[in-house]
Amino acid sequence: MDGDAKYLKRKVKAGSLDVHPIEKALVVNYELEATILGELGDPMLGERKECQKIIRLKSLNQATDISTLAKEVIGKCKLIHPSKVAEVEQLLYYLQNRKEKIPLNRSGSTTTDDDDPNIRIGSASSHRYSPVSNQFEHEIANINNLDEYIELLYEEGLAKIKGSHMILQLARNPDNLEELSQNETLLGAVSRVLREEWKVSIDLTTNIIYTFFCFSTFSQFHPVISHYKIGSLVMDIVEYEINRYQQWLDEKNRKKRRGSSNSENEELEKRFEAFRAKQEQTLRVSFYLLLNLAEDIKVEEKMRKKRIIYLLASVLNRSNEELLILVISFLKKLSVYTENNDEMKQYSVIEKIVPLVTSDNSDLVNAVARLLLNLSFDLEHRAKMVRVGMLPKLVQLLNDDRNQNPVCCVLYHLSMDDKVKSMFTYTDCIPIVMRLILETTEEHVDLEVMALAINLAANKRNAQLICEGHGLRVLMQRAFHYQDALIMKMIRNISQHEGMTKTLFIEFIGDIADAVQRASSDEFRVECVGILGNLTIPDLDYERMLTEYNLIPWMKSKLLPGKGEDDLVLEIVVLMGTCATDSSAAQFLCKSGLMNSLIELLKAKQEDDEIVLQVVYLFHLVCTHENTRTFVIQETDAVAYLIDLMHDKNPQVQKVCDATLDIISQIDEQWAERVQREKFQFHNAQWLEVIQAQGGVQDQNPIDEFEQLVQDSEDLDIMPEPLRPDHMIQGMADLDLWSSSSEYPDEEESVIPSLEKHRPASARKGRPRI
Repeated sequence: MDGDAKYLKRKVKAGSLDVHPIEKALVVNYELEATILGELGDPMLGERKECQKIIRLKSLNQATDISTLAKEVIGKCKLIHPSKVAEVEQLLYYLQNRKEKIPLNRSGSTTTDDDDPNIRIGSASSHRYSPVSNQFEHEIANINNLDEYIELLYEEGLAKIKGSHMILQLARNPDNLEELSQNETLLGAVSRVLREEWKVSIDLTTNIIYTFFCFSTFSQFHPVISHYKIGSLVMDIVEYEINRYQQWLDEKNRKKRRGSSNSENEELEKRFEAFRAKQEQTLRVSFYLLLNLAEDIKVEEKMRKKRIIYLLASVLNRSNEELLILVISFLKKLSVYTENNDEMKQYSVIEKIVPLVTSDNSDLVNAVARLLLNLSFDLEHRAKMVRVGMLPKLVQLLNDDRNQNPVCCVLYHLSMDDKVKSMFTYTDCIPIVMRLILETTEEHVDLEVMALAINLAANKRNAQLICEGHGLRVLMQRAFHYQDALIMKMIRNISQHEGMTKTLFIEFIGDIADAVQRASSDEFRVECVGILGNLTIPDLDYERMLTEYNLIPWMKSKLLPGKGEDDLVLEIVVLMGTCATDSSAAQFLCKSGLMNSLIELLKAKQEDDEIVLQVVYLFHLVCTHENTRTFVIQETDAVAYLIDLMHDKNPQVQKVCDATLDIISQIDEQWAERVQREKFQFHNAQWLEVIQAQGGVQDQNPIDEFEQLVQDSEDLDIMPEPLRPDHMIQGMADLDLWSSSSEYPDEEESVIPSLEKHRPASARKGRPRI
């Protein structure tokens, strides 16, 4: 034996690892290369062979220490490199949790659980579907015998199934795919058999589809699959199987209604379960193949036109969890496009997945939650989720750490609707969200949780539930401890509600006012000012608050143009408006010189509707007090700017300006006359422009021109109705009247000038420049 050894050289190359399809065993693939050497050591003849070693793990059970067993396996098998310990642990964990096989029929077909199909791994061998038939499982395929396997495809019956099974074994090894993809004879044969005989045997069909699925795992082989039009054929097969399943159901229900015997019903049920198990294997590998091909958006569009969404929606009522995870994942991928979302409405996807939300399978629930997240961007889908009673089910999933994030996002989208916000009151959402916020050990709470909490706090009843017990106090403590702006935003939403909720803030006013200047975060400071601006409490001494915490100098510095961020400036103006509801505080603001700062701010921010509206409203509040309205009229230029803004394009600004000017007109006759004149000019702008264009004196006041025009018209026996500031002349009727006069035959074309050219600035588009 030793003499022969020097003329024979053997080389072993380790390959991939896999699990045994039936037994609790690992399969080690390796390549054995034998070379015969001559007397001088030169190679004379060589042969390469694909081999497998099976490592049986009879002692593996639920109590086995996977890490220890993996090290033991690597230590005893030299074909497995120590660097693969993590991969071995993963395979052992899969074997440890895989369910036992369930015999389905006399041929011994079995089903086993797969790896999580929600995660696509870049290796065909990683997707461990159970073999369709175990008749050939003990036969190991060899790449050198490929021609023999191809010849079996031309046989009949079991021989053809065996050939497809052996080819599938080769395709499951990624190292063989390149060579197989270049064998046109093989690809032509398997595609022909699938196209011609897919209705003959579901085992044969599944084997061949699975073979092409192995190719689909790698993008570079997609053109091969496309060349033989496998995707379109597989969709036809799936549609046929779905229709076949419905026929089985109808037949089973029909026999039950006819009152068949118990033995007949039991036999029919067994046959149906065997059929369903085999069919679901076919559907699963088919959908996996299509999902991989859908990486190309053009291919996905073709699938959509062939009703892929209908096919997927049709199997949502199945009980096979692995199939459901795959189908849900496919729908999630499709749901990123609006047209696909519309189809999902048509096929009632939301209604069909309601039972899946409460599944015990965490992977399935996670896939459903992520699909719902994509669909929740659509208003109709959100309304349907609420209508079918999904809200309380989703709330309970907040307790599941794995699914908490996507579920929280879905609930956030649902909470954007004010009507739905009130529905959260009747669930456990508020206590759960409060627990998530307060039990977080990190510095900041998850953004998704806070977004939901902020939305919920915008509802009055939800805010009351949040504040129950010491809810508001503990939120304040956490917010100030971590300077958390999002929690303060949530508290700010709580502070906007009228009633007892606002009175709870009295004990925290000092802390909030002190934080306005001391806060290290600008966002936190904005929320603090916003909270103070919401606290319209009758018994609150605003003047004392402004004085005690020295807020006046700070507000002056921030109101200077360019010194403060717009968000902060806006909140400061709102806070001043809240203080101005109290007469003594309003007088204090006037004496502090802040009114002139507001005028400068108004000139600098005249294009910002929010700031302009709040400044104008502040002037309105100050004018409602007898002890401060005189100050506004005599000591500031506010009235002039209010007149300029009286005809602003923003209707809310117009409304506040009118109300403020009405108050001023009641106490100051000069301003009342000017306001009346301005309103007159604005409402009769078109008519006055025509008068000026017909030769009116340019230096005269428009109202004086009108009076002169009335005097001149007496000679023509024409007396237009006197105009009043509160009337709008129907301009075009008067234009026709004057243009028909024979006194002006040469000015017919110039009677109607450009109205935009002569219109006062306040009547043109946009806000007037101050």
